[in-house]
Amino acid sequence: MYTIEAGAIMVKKLIQHGNSAALILDKPILDLLNFKMDTPLEISTDGKNLIISAKNVKKGDKDVLKSLEKINERYSNALRKLGE
Repeated sequence: MYTIEAGAIMVKKLIQHGNSAALILDKPILDLLNFKMDTPLEISTDGKNLIISAKNVKKGDKDVLKSLEKINERYSNALRKLGE
């Protein structure tokens, strides 16, 4: 196992993921940034660089997201039919 310190540079390659490309973030990077598997990430660009940041989710936003998840679990079939 290795550790990563803030300011370190790591070269990564994209991998094929279906019709998309994926960037694998190693556990030491996730640990350094305190990212969990369920951490919402905000992805932006300055035109040259890709910027990945943890999305600042407020308490109210979390409640709304949990409610939406419950609604989707309970009514997913009905919602899917409405969308057709």
